[in-house]
Amino acid sequence: MTLYTQISSNIRRTWVLFSLFFVIIIGLGWFLGYYFQDQSILFIAIFISVFMSLISYWYSDKIVLSISGAKLINHDQAPELYHVVENLCIAAGLLVPKIYIIDDPSPNAFATGRNQKNAVIAVTTGLLNTLNTTELEGVIAHELSHIGNRDILLQTIVVVLVGAISLVSNIFVRGRMFGMGGRRSNNDNGGGQIGGILMLVGLVLIILSPIVSTLIQLAISRKREYLADESGALLTRYPEGLASALEKISQNPTPLKRANSATAHLYIDNPFKGKKLINLFSTHPPIQERIKRLREASK
Repeated sequence: MTLYTQISSNIRRTWVLFSLFFVIIIGLGWFLGYYFQDQSILFIAIFISVFMSLISYWYSDKIVLSISGAKLINHDQAPELYHVVENLCIAAGLLVPKIYIIDDPSPNAFATGRNQKNAVIAVTTGLLNTLNTTELEGVIAHELSHIGNRDILLQTIVVVLVGAISLVSNIFVRGRMFGMGGRRSNNDNGGGQIGGILMLVGLVLIILSPIVSTLIQLAISRKREYLADESGALLTRYPEGLASALEKISQNPTPLKRANSATAHLYIDNPFKGKKLINLFSTHPPIQERIKRLREASK
C-alpha cells in the first residue's frame, strides 16, 4: 500500500467512524425520548450534535487559538520560521497558512482550521529555541501534512462530538437525580420490570457511550499522527530531521502551561508531560515508536 493509498483509506475510515458518533447520539436521544416519554428529546439530541458541529466548523480555529494563548506574528518577528513554512508550502503545493507563536518554554506545535484557506500553524517559543533548522523543517512538514491530509477539520469536529455524546448521556443522569419521567405501565409488576430493564440499558449506554466515543477519538488521532509523520518525512525527504525533533521534544520535561484536554490531540506531542494517568488516555501514539518508524524509513 502506497502512502497516497493510505491517505485515501484513512480518510474513508475516518468518515465511517465520524458517522458512528451521530449514530450514538441519535441512539441516546431515542432512548431518552422513549424513557422520559418525550420524543422531542431525540430532536434535541440531533440539534445539539448538528449545532456543535457547525460551531466547530466555523469557529474551531479561533477557539483553539484562544485556549492556547497563541499570537499572530508577521515575517519580521520570526523570519526563519516564515521561510521554513513558505518553502515547504511551495514544495507541498499548499497555501501558506497564518503563523502563530505561543509564549511557552515547552517545545510543541499544532495545526488547525477548517480548510487550506483558513489553516493555521502555531509553534511555541520553546520549540524555536530547542530545534535546529532541519528539525524545525521536520515539525513544520508534519503540521503541513495534517493540513494536506485534511486532518485538521475532522480532528476538531470529532472532539466536539465527543462532548455532545457526554452531554446527551448526562441528560439521563440528571433526569434520574431529579426524579424526572420514566415510562409507566398500567400493570405495576410489568411496569416495574420494564422500568428495571430500561434503567439497566440506560446505565450501560451512559457508561459505554463516552468510553466508546473516546476510544474512537484516540484511534483516529493516533493513526493520523503516524500518517502525518510519514507524509512530513516524504515532504522533506529527510525522516531523520523529524525523528531528531521528536527525540528532543520528548526529552524535554516541561509541560505546556496552557495544556488542555480539549486541544491536546492537536499538538505534535502530548502537552501533558509527566502525568501518567492522563498519558494512559493520550491521543498520541508512543513517541519512541514514531521515532523508530521514521528511522527505519530513512534506511
